[in-house]
Amino acid sequence: MAFPKLPLAGPGYVILNIVRVMNIICLLAIIAASVLLLVKTFFVSNFFFFEAVTHVAIASISSFLIVSELSIFRGYFDRNWPLLGQDSGFITLGTAMVLLGISTLGYLNNQATSQDAIGLPFWRLILGAGIVSIVTGSINIGMSFLFRDSDLGVSARHVRARGAVATQEAVTRKDSYKSFQLSRKGSLPTYSSSTSSPRSASVRHAPRFPIRISSPVMTTTEEFARSPITPKSPTAADLAVPNLAHHPAMYSNHV
Repeated sequence: MAFPKLPLAGPGYVILNIVRVMNIICLLAIIAASVLLLVKTFFVSNFFFFEAVTHVAIASISSFLIVSELSIFRGYFDRNWPLLGQDSGFITLGTAMVLLGISTLGYLNNQATSQDAIGLPFWRLILGAGIVSIVTGSINIGMSFLFRDSDLGVSARHVRARGAVATQEAVTRKDSYKSFQLSRKGSLPTYSSSTSSPRSASVRHAPRFPIRISSPVMTTTEEFARSPITPKSPTAADLAVPNLAHHPAMYSNHV
């Protein structure tokens, strides 16, 4: 059995689970900031509907990512959202968190969400949620590359779920697959050219060009007449007049 290529898989189990807690906290902060921005936009701006839809969408996406981090509905995420499933890393999650943080910080540029308009505590909450989301998302992307092994098929989520056992299972699965391929290859029958029959050899070495068949040979009239299979033409002597006594018209008086 090959030695696992991830010596940090054991400590990675602890590190990645700590990062999971940080992800949930950051996403909850993004939800709180979106709700705060939704309320402040409702009271300040007359065109609050369009911004409100954006805040609701950000809060919904954050809630969806929290559910994916809680390791519930694993079958649903593996079937419908494979980039957030157990066989994927944290690149998609980290990228989404970075974009959510950038979007949250972008709303601080508005006059309605300035420090004087919403107050210093709320402004700090929105600022902190955006910064922490960007930093934590970048950490997730880095951890995804650090704790993965493409040769063994081990992702960072495998390490977070099983630790060092994930690498051992991957090595065992790869070795069993190789042994299965070797046993399958050895069990297949082999055929040599020395045991082949003359007929198969002639068929194998036969030319691939189509065989041309000549057209029918036309014979003369004398040869056709002398042919034994030529039908004899009837003569006048062979033809006889039928007996009219047996004709149905002769019996018309009897009907």
